[in-house]
Amino acid sequence: MARIIESGGRRLIKMSVDDIISIIQDYQRIVPRFSSAEEARNYLSDTVIYVPEDV
Repeated sequence: MARIIESGGRRLIKMSVDDIISIIQDYQRIVPRFSSAEEARNYLSDTVIYVPEDV
C-alpha cells in the first residue's frame, strides 16, 4: 500500500513494489491497444490510475 508522507511542506508518495507492479500491469493492459506512443500518451493523460493508501 502507498503511504503519503508529509515532508517540509511537500507530500511524497512512498509506494511498495506491489503498487509499482500493479501500475505497470495496468499500463501494459492499456497501451497495446494503440499503434503509436502519441495515441497511448493522449489516452493515458485522461486515465486515472489509483494507488490505495495505507491508513
